[in-house]
Amino acid sequence: DMVEALGLVCFPGANSKRTEILQETVEEGGANYSSGEKQLLCLARAMLSKPRLLVLDEATSAVDGSTDEFVQKMLRSQFRDTTLLTIAHRLNTVIDYDTVLVIEDGKVAEFGSPKSLLENKDGKFTAMVNATGLESAAALKKMAN
Repeated sequence: DMVEALGLVCFPGANSKRTEILQETVEEGGANYSSGEKQLLCLARAMLSKPRLLVLDEATSAVDGSTDEFVQKMLRSQFRDTTLLTIAHRLNTVIDYDTVLVIEDGKVAEFGSPKSLLENKDGKFTAMVNATGLESAAALKKMAN
């Protein structure tokens, strides 16, 4: 149900008893919604379609940290039976995924679980994690295990 999906993603003004949200006008290009609200609408739409494969291309690159964190939690809880193909620059987005593909200059540089990629001390993925700084790298490595 659309209202329920909007409520699950905490879309502003949505709750299970308020169906009038479905009557709101969406301006061209979604001009009357913020980047975060547009992402929440897309997330709700994906939840309704129950896809076997969901492709996310920098899905949270234009949102603030708290919205990013919320979207990541929703992806993990609502799409457990869905294969996620995620294009991301934020390492926390993919650090707990089953498999990571690192691309450099349009070619596969590394492929494997985050944990196994981090075991290669000279690897590209390890270098990217380490480049986030000591504290962040430690947190990412912990998340990968």
